[in-house]
Amino acid sequence: MTLISGIPSWVQMYFEKLQKVSGKKVGDLFPNFNLFVYGGVNYEPYRAKFEEMIGRRVDSIELYPASEGFFAFQDTQTEKGMLLLLNSGIFYEFIEAAKFYDKNPKRLTIGEVGIDVNYVMIISTNAGLWGYNIGDTVMFTSTKPYRVIVSGRIKHFISAFGEHVIGKEVEQAINEAIEEFKFTISEFTVAPQTNPLEGDLPYHEWLIEFEEAPNNLTEIAAFMDKSMQKQNSYYFDLIEGSVLQPLKITSLSSGSFNRYMKSQGKLGGQNKVPRLSDNRKIADQLL
Repeated sequence: MTLISGIPSWVQMYFEKLQKVSGKKVGDLFPNFNLFVYGGVNYEPYRAKFEEMIGRRVDSIELYPASEGFFAFQDTQTEKGMLLLLNSGIFYEFIEAAKFYDKNPKRLTIGEVGIDVNYVMIISTNAGLWGYNIGDTVMFTSTKPYRVIVSGRIKHFISAFGEHVIGKEVEQAINEAIEEFKFTISEFTVAPQTNPLEGDLPYHEWLIEFEEAPNNLTEIAAFMDKSMQKQNSYYFDLIEGSVLQPLKITSLSSGSFNRYMKSQGKLGGQNKVPRLSDNRKIADQLL
């Protein structure tokens, strides 16, 4: 086998099963394996664990597929983002995510978009969809040619206090922490804690399933909080104004996310754990 493709979280389960049955690294089982093709979620939080399970680094290519169509693919290893397919039977429109819930938000055509703006993507297709919101948010990293990254889901955000935190920001914060502190994770999600212990300020709780929980979680949390403040000016203002206290990490036991997904009837297939939510429904069930 030279190529393996899939959603990282589920390929991870496949690799873990292979290791459990064989007692070998995935790279030893498949010595010619040299390319991982993925989509669905950001690979970076999983990369360190994948390389440990494989036993070496392998090249990767990101795709942007969905039930509604095939939208983009990574066409270069040197530029950030995926090339948006503009001649495949799909007409794209974009609404600024910050204005999406306005009464009459403006739809922008491809020629009107800008770089580093969070957009909700609306599609019309020759398969019969018309003005359809697929639920994803994207950002353009280039307009010559048009390249995008998937920044999150329009319904997956945290703004319990007006902080407007999106998936891209939490993924970048944990990716930077993984690079800095050299730990590996299986999965994570973030939720607001609006009712902390008496006398405490509210905060964002990061529920993380580590491969092996580090002994410096306080230091890691402080590092990640600085990343969040740097990325998100609303979050920075809330921390500076003592409306929120810095984020806290809760370490979960091995298998917590799989048990949660199984309890929801969503273990396997195309189901993914939301990276963040504006309430504590998922967090409380995980705990």
